[in-house]
Amino acid sequence: MNRAKRTEIFERLRAANPAPTTELAYASTFELLVAVILSAQATDKGVNKATARLFPVANTPQAILDLGEAGLKAHIKTIGLFNSKAKNILAACRILVDEHGGEVPRERKALEALPGVGRKTANVVLNTAFGEPAMAVDTHIFRVANRTRIAQGKTPLAVEQRLLRLVPKEFLQDAHHWLILHGRYVCTARKPRCHECIIADLCEYKQKTPAPDGAGQTASAGAAVHGADVVAGGHEKPAADATS
Repeated sequence: MNRAKRTEIFERLRAANPAPTTELAYASTFELLVAVILSAQATDKGVNKATARLFPVANTPQAILDLGEAGLKAHIKTIGLFNSKAKNILAACRILVDEHGGEVPRERKALEALPGVGRKTANVVLNTAFGEPAMAVDTHIFRVANRTRIAQGKTPLAVEQRLLRLVPKEFLQDAHHWLILHGRYVCTARKPRCHECIIADLCEYKQKTPAPDGAGQTASAGAAVHGADVVAGGHEKPAADATS
């Protein structure tokens, strides 16, 4: 895929959703960090239900430390892997209090030193909280980048590095969200909605899914649907960072 195609792809995605953002509910960088840790192998909706109970009670590192392990688990027990996530969050909070004055660090190395925080989680925080052009490659971005040939690679890191190199600079800040949303709502794993895709004519995927019988929609007509989905949609969970 050439630069002209990539530019047109992101221009269309931007036109459909000029200000993409995460679906996770948060009001501070620390709340975002906790939400992203909790979102590993969990849905954003499930995380939001748990943090709606947790954050009014404890939304700073010290406040969560004061809750203790049993208190924290009581608020997040509806989330998968809540036992290990509680331990990681408490350990991360201790480091934040002892080494960073209770603030979330902006440096990648310091973020990745926190328990429960791997590269993808660090990238989400760097991008969403600090405005860095980071690329958190989850399963959606990995699939979309390879399928469309925007940036092919055999590993998430390889795709991340190619995206950072190949995506035109003006789109880098939001590219992470656009690609996740596109993979989540349109370029799905088993049956991509190619007949509704606003970049179908630019995508280099050869086995495009035909429109269902009677659908009566074209790629251009589907642009409105895609735009509505994007506005309603959100950020997909980073994959398995809690174990890294």
